[in-house]
Amino acid sequence: MVDSRNYAFEGVNPAIHDDARVSREATLVGDVRVGADASVWPGVVLRGDVAPVEVGVESHVGDNAVLHAVTTGDRVMIGHGAVLNESDIDDGALVGFNTTVNADVHVGERCIIASGTVVPNGYDIPSESFVRGVPARATPLAETQIDAESIFEAYSTGGYTDLAARHEELF
Repeated sequence: MVDSRNYAFEGVNPAIHDDARVSREATLVGDVRVGADASVWPGVVLRGDVAPVEVGVESHVGDNAVLHAVTTGDRVMIGHGAVLNESDIDDGALVGFNTTVNADVHVGERCIIASGTVVPNGYDIPSESFVRGVPARATPLAETQIDAESIFEAYSTGGYTDLAARHEELF
């Protein structure tokens, strides 16, 4: 990885696990931590200036996503173009393409947030929820007709770990 897009902020540098893959076209600022086997794709901005950004083990942040003061658990998928601000995303959650997650949001384990959803400030999303809409509404996955296991399998973090390894030129 090229260090020219990693920036210290007030003396704190990004910390990237040796087994993580961070695109040389991503920008990391300040207190940013990227866990083992995670991937951060081109165009991503991780800004840890007002609070840390943590990308958990085997978590993946898709192209052009912006995370500002966000903590993700392990095996989290953040879709392309998502914008997340000052929030916590628990293990196994999937945040869809072009989703906006506003401040002080907590996303429980194994949630699916549909593409294009706007999650308002302060929303506490229970584990195993399907979230959609503008503004967001959460429904228990068990009460939907969604085949959640197929979705989790299709967007498995292991698949992205393998894909990142095959894209050596990006990292």
